[in-house]
Amino acid sequence: MKNSKYHFKFEDLKIYQKAMEFGEVVHKQTKCFPKEEQFGLTSQLRRASDSIALNIAEGSAGTDKQFHNYLGNAYHSLHECVSCSTKAFQRNYISQEINEANREYLVELAKMISSLRASISKRIRNK
Repeated sequence: MKNSKYHFKFEDLKIYQKAMEFGEVVHKQTKCFPKEEQFGLTSQLRRASDSIALNIAEGSAGTDKQFHNYLGNAYHSLHECVSCSTKAFQRNYISQEINEANREYLVELAKMISSLRASISKRIRNK
């Protein structure tokens, strides 16, 4: 966190920063979802998008093998976001442009997660 005098190493990770940014984008988008979706798609999309950054942060504190597994969980949450965003578009809660912007974020995050997982896998194999 930029304004805090206390700092955690995972906060320097670009992948974490991007995931945090996406969670905030989703939170803003879902504010205009219908009230009947409050405990449905709104909650699901918010939880899935937040889960990406949360898994990155939590996993970074463990061993390489643990971090690799948590990144896998983040990747699964990312795929859940793809489906939720598509549902939101199909239900006319978001526009095609917003859905495409979400997908662009998610493709970039997917590439970052895959790349980091590959790097960690290499480190694990070389130990």
